[in-house]
Amino acid sequence: MKTNLQFDFIVNKENNTVNVTREFAAKLPLVWDAWTKPEILDLWWAPKPYKTQTKSMDFREGGFWFYGMVAPDGLIHWCRNDYQKINPLKAFSGLDAFCDENGAINTDFPRTVWNNTFTENGETTTVTIVAQYENLADLEQIIAMGFQEGFTMALGNLDEYLNEVTK
Repeated sequence: MKTNLQFDFIVNKENNTVNVTREFAAKLPLVWDAWTKPEILDLWWAPKPYKTQTKSMDFREGGFWFYGMVAPDGLIHWCRNDYQKINPLKAFSGLDAFCDENGAINTDFPRTVWNNTFTENGETTTVTIVAQYENLADLEQIIAMGFQEGFTMALGNLDEYLNEVTK
């Protein structure tokens, strides 16, 4: 098993993007499922000690994932990701937002356009993510909220899940 897996996290303030390249020690179908099936997303998406709780998911163009990040004290931070384009086992994009418990978008927080691309490299799979923001202030707000630290922890959770199911 490859142990020196690629992980790049680059903030590009000129383009208002966060660019993440992350390699996983698993084949493409397993990594794709981990990003597209709610029962697996719930196992890794939230940085510890938070938990992810999917309320509903309709993984198709025009569908959305409605989920909560549950804090240890039980407080739920609701989010939704509206799927825009899906190319099975290759890529998907969506518009992410914080929302209320009914799915109404919270306009106090920036929205993120996620473009995720999946590439199989033999025994590993690389996920390339471009998170696009409307402007620099939105990008800086998300970074100040701890996006890099939280997303890095979540991707570590995904590593743990993939290691467990590929034993």
